Amino acid sequence: MKKYQLCSKEELNLEIEKLEKEYDKYKSMNLKLNMARGKPCKEQLDLSMAMMDVLNSSADLNCEDGIDCRNYGVLGGIEECKRLLGDIIEVPSKNIIIYGNSSLDVMYECISRSYSHGVLGEKPWCKLDKPVKWLCPVPGYDRHFAITEYFGFEMINIPMNSDGPDMDMVEELIKDEMVKGIWCVPKYSNPDGTTYSEEVVKRFANLKPAAKDFRIYWDNAYSVHHLYDDNQDFLLEILDECKKAGNPDLVYKFTSTSKITFPGSGIAALATSDRNIEEIENQMGIETIGFDKVNQLRHVRFFKNLDGVKKQMKLHANILRPKFELVLDEFDKNLSDLDIAWWTKPHGGYFISLYCREPVASFVVKDCKDLGLTLTPAGSAYPYHLDPDNSNIRIAPSFPALDDLKVACEILTLSVKLESAKYLYNNK
Repeated sequence: MKKYQLCSKEELNLEIEKLEKEYDKYKSMNLKLNMARGKPCKEQLDLSMAMMDVLNSSADLNCEDGIDCRNYGVLGGIEECKRLLGDIIEVPSKNIIIYGNSSLDVMYECISRSYSHGVLGEKPWCKLDKPVKWLCPVPGYDRHFAITEYFGFEMINIPMNSDGPDMDMVEELIKDEMVKGIWCVPKYSNPDGTTYSEEVVKRFANLKPAAKDFRIYWDNAYSVHHLYDDNQDFLLEILDECKKAGNPDLVYKFTSTSKITFPGSGIAALATSDRNIEEIENQMGIETIGFDKVNQLRHVRFFKNLDGVKKQMKLHANILRPKFELVLDEFDKNLSDLDIAWWTKPHGGYFISLYCREPVASFVVKDCKDLGLTLTPAGSAYPYHLDPDNSNIRIAPSFPALDDLKVACEILTLSVKLESAKYLYNNK
């Protein structure tokens, strides 16, 4: 088949009739497939089962400082766990706070604290005369946008380039003192898989925002989540660059073991400057006496050090890589000659972005649902769920088995072809 844009109305009509017959075939199969979220599959979860055996009823549950991890105390986390998480994201242990299982909860808490009590002595955002504004690189992480929408912030789209957010736009917008933050997934970003270039990271570190309480929310969720040994993206360490630029307090950096061990039972951490650490721990001391130190100890004894984490991530990659490559192969086989879509080809992370050339993403997602394939709703990667081009579809290959994933890609590419042909037919 030639490119759809070059087809006559009669040719498009014949193509639609053929595709609708394929559509009916899949509909009769009563499938139930799901690619809605970037969940690790069972085989990935099984990689960490030995962690359940490193502690038992006869284990020494004292950490290296001699503190009994079963008891109260150690607000910021045990030292060996801070060191391990710090090594994962290239930050000294003194600049790490260990939390519970969810980095998303830590981000929510940082915004909530800023909203109710302010940042380093600045006026709490709840007492401002105007709504807070927040910069949102798009496409981005839907759960980030849900937090800032929940607090009533005005979210501003920042286009993503191949090397990160449009920094000219960022540098211009932060001249407004009501702009208080920006969401960032700087490595293997959700959903494009983009890694910020050195130039972009340095421009972030050298920002001069009008608001003294402006913070970069640097969600480094995929720092060690490579798909290949010989083709790994490099990300410049942001806190060190901020320190060099005279902006040590500018960044909150987040990480977790959610897609390293068990997503529901991992460890989250925040890394930031000494001043920010002091302020946050003062607030934390009201909220809690300390998080789950036994789980912290379990993770440390399972991995031992960063090399242990890297070995684990190679095992994850061995499971994920064939899935990503299958998706990309199916896209190439079924869509590349038609000029109706393009897609990202990440070296790591958990997602692929598929972009429809025509504004049909929402119709594609609906078709897939009718055929038994659940995808992330169209528009989810944009604030307020509004994709201005109705183009982006987030693909999460990790959870389905390979055979199911192949069928899912056949359904998805069929839907893209059908809806694109229908759109072009109706607009001839």
